[in-house]
Parts: sequence; C-alpha cells; structure tokens
Amino acid sequence: MEPATGRQPPLLEVVDLHTHFVTPRGIARAVDGVSFRLERGRMLGIVGESGSGKSVLSRSIIDILARDGTVRYRGQVVFEGRDLRQLPPKAMRDVRGRDIAMVFQDPMTSLNPVMKIGLQLTEVLTRRRGFSARAARTRAIELLNAVGIADPERQLACYPMHLSGGMRQRVAIAIALAGEPKLLIADEPTTALDVTIQGQILDLLQRLQRQRNMAVILITHDLGVVAGYADEVAVMYAGQIVERSETGELLRRPRMPYTEALMKSVPLMSAPPHTRLQSIPGLPPNLLDVPGGCRFHERCRYAREDCSERMPPLTAKSGSDHHFACWYPLAAGAEA
Repeated sequence: MEPATGRQPPLLEVVDLHTHFVTPRGIARAVDGVSFRLERGRMLGIVGESGSGKSVLSRSIIDILARDGTVRYRGQVVFEGRDLRQLPPKAMRDVRGRDIAMVFQDPMTSLNPVMKIGLQLTEVLTRRRGFSARAARTRAIELLNAVGIADPERQLACYPMHLSGGMRQRVAIAIALAGEPKLLIADEPTTALDVTIQGQILDLLQRLQRQRNMAVILITHDLGVVAGYADEVAVMYAGQIVERSETGELLRRPRMPYTEALMKSVPLMSAPPHTRLQSIPGLPPNLLDVPGGCRFHERCRYAREDCSERMPPLTAKSGSDHHFACWYPLAAGAEA
C-alpha cells in the first residue's frame, strides 16, 4: 500500500488484511490481502458478487467474528491512528457502536423483535453516551425524525414487526447514528427492499453522511447502486480488491475485466423490452482451493496463458490513483 505523504492521515486504513476460516475441509481465504484507506466525510462503495468477501471484510473491521480459533487474522485495521486489531475486547466494544457503527442487510435480524423501538434506541443513548432517560427519549425522537419516520413519538412504542421493511431499516440507521459514529458501515442495506424504498434509503444515507461529515462504507453487489452515491469504489473478487478508483473514473474507464463484466451485467433503462442480460460465465472460485495466478482468469475472456501462473499486484500507473490488478488491463480509453 502506498504511503500517505503530504496529507492528513486517513480516518481508516486497512493494511494487508487477511481473514481466514479454519474448516474441516481446509482454510477458506475469505479476505486475502486487502488494503485501502478512507478519508473523513467520504463514501466508499465495495462491490462484488456474493462470496467475494465483502461482508467478512466489514465484520473484520469492527471485529465481530469469532475469537475461538476458527478465524485467523493477519494485517492491520488502523482507525484514527490506533490499530483496532491490537485493542483488548473492552476497548474494542467502546469503539464499536460509538466511533464505528454498522447497518446490516436485514433489519429484522439486527433489531430485537421483542423490544420496543424506543427502548432499543434509548438503550444506546444511555449506555454509550450517558444520557438520562428523559434526554434519551427526546434524542430518540429527534433521530427517528432525522431518518424520515413520521410521528416518531408514536413509533417509539412499536415493535419491529409492526413496521414495514423500509421503516425497520430507517430505525436501524437511527440506532447506528445514536452513538454519533465517525464511520458508518452499511452492508447491503437495501437488498431486502423494493426499488422505490431502496432509493429513499440510499438518499437518506448520503444526506446524513454530508450533514455529519461522516465516512461511509457502502457494501453491495450492484455497481449501479454505488454509481450515484459513492465517492470511490473498490471492486472485490475472491477475497481480494481487484480494482479501486474514484467512482466516475472507474465507471468511465474500467481497467480490470471483472469490473467490465459487472458493469455489463447491470440492466439498462434504455434497453428494449426482453433484452437478454449479460452474465459472467462460470462461478467464483472455491475459497478453500483458489486457483493460481489471477483468480478471475478461468472466467475472463481476455485471459492468456501466463494469467494462470502469476498473481497480478494491485498497482496504478504513475501519477494515477486508479489501481487495478491485471496483467493485461483494458485500454485506458475503453468504455464498458
């Protein structure tokens, strides 16, 4: 990873992070040498197919995976100058939920189904921020109002099952914001919602990010989701970042064939009815037995013989911040 010289240290810096799972069948390399940095107030989109390691990466950052010997870590997660991997569990719990918060894919599993919304919100405020019961209730109403929930006082008395999927996700966002985090990780926050509500949730996250100067990691399998929201994009494949750039640059000039394939698989509004969607041939590699060389070579239409022999490093051309891992990258002027 290139050194940060001549500029303010990033809010978050992940350095050569490995998260491997010990299974009866061998070692699954879910995250395998990931590095990136995220500045304050910026939104990073992490994109890739299911099984690419996106969610494991997010859980590794906030350290909520098992500590029973079935998970092996290597690398650094540096937040505000502290390596979170070196913190004792109690100190990490103080960081989690206060400085770094997370919104999960399905709010019905992240919210407690037998606790009223109000209690779940005020509990965060009283435990994490030391609010009195009365101040916590007032702040909870403000948070529900901030995430666009009408009649917030009445909603405090509701259980999660009384709310729609979009409303539950807004509540989950309000709970995540209760600790005033500097970094919010949203793991597929719109997957279980219909298209109209998806847009509302993404608009909400972007508005809150800008109002609070909060950094956001938005995890998704859909490049179309991050196109209008993320400042920069990292594309993951088989546990590795294979391309990273400013969003506009990456969408205009993808260099990694996998990124091009993801872009071509996104439905186009301008396409005639019944247009066949393009798909990526084959399946992602088995993380218990990843192929040699470039991990995408077995599915890549541009692959050559040596692509199966050597793994390409994630590098950028001189003077560019567009990183890609490919021995034979797409032409810089090519459009996907």
